[in-house]
Order: sequence, then C-alpha cells, then structure tokens
Amino acid sequence: MKKTLYILILFLSVFSCNSQVPTQFSEVALSDMFVNLDGDDIAFNNILKAQSNQTIVIDIWASWCGDCLKGMPKVKALQKSYPDASYVFLSLDKNQEAWKRGIKKYKIKGNHYFMKSGWDGPFGEFVKLDWIPRYMVVDTQGNIKLFKAIKADDDNIKQSLK
Repeated sequence: MKKTLYILILFLSVFSCNSQVPTQFSEVALSDMFVNLDGDDIAFNNILKAQSNQTIVIDIWASWCGDCLKGMPKVKALQKSYPDASYVFLSLDKNQEAWKRGIKKYKIKGNHYFMKSGWDGPFGEFVKLDWIPRYMVVDTQGNIKLFKAIKADDDNIKQSLK
C-alpha cells in the first residue's frame, strides 16, 4: 500500500509541474524573428506592439496544411463575429513564396508573418507547437488569455474574445 501511494505521489508531482499554462510570453519567444510581407525581419515582440490596445487572435498555419485550410471558413466567421480583434497569421510554410501564394489564394485577411525559425525555434518551443492549426488569444495588455486551441470554432476562443 505504501509503495502504491509513493508511486501515485511521485506521478502527480512530476506531471503537475508541467501543467501550468503560461500567461506571458518568454523573453526568448518575444525575441524570435519573423518576416513580414515586405520581406523585413521583425521580432515577435514588435508584432504584438503593432497590435497594441487590441485583443489578438493568433493563427499558426501553413498553406500545405489540410486542417488549416478546412478551418479557414471558421476563422473568417470568427473575424466577422469579432471584428474588433486583430488577427495575426504566423506561417509555417516551407518557403516565403508558398506562404504569400497561400495568403492570396485563400484570401486571408489579417496581419501576416512567416516563422523563420519554424516549428523548433524559440517561439515554437515556447508555445509547445506540436500541431497546426493552432490558435491563441492575447489580451490588450499582452497577456496570453488562451494558450491553445486547435479549432477556430473552439468555444474557448469565443469566451476569450468577450
């Protein structure tokens, strides 16, 4: 009995430490470099600053991602329902040409950036990127209100935008 209790306590202590969801971006994530549509490098921190005083919906996507493309009509519906939010699209396309073609082809409205460092870069590691599409919501103060959603019609996104 003691052995079972000891194993249970050990299990809970190991997994409870990793379950905390961040409410602030790390300095490393904020410093990660992206590329804007003009081809200029921009730190993630400056992407957030450009949207200051607005709630931000972040959509991490790629034009080759079937689930991302299936979710676009839901993203567009979200944009229609919550027009005061700012929509930031972070692309994991294989190259910048494919990224720009995808924006045009799928008529994606919002603020667009290419993730130079990809899945395993500082930003991707911070958000524990393991699947796309990935949605996040950041409040007007730069706090992470919703850390993870994988569907654009997730009720948690809508709750975070109210």
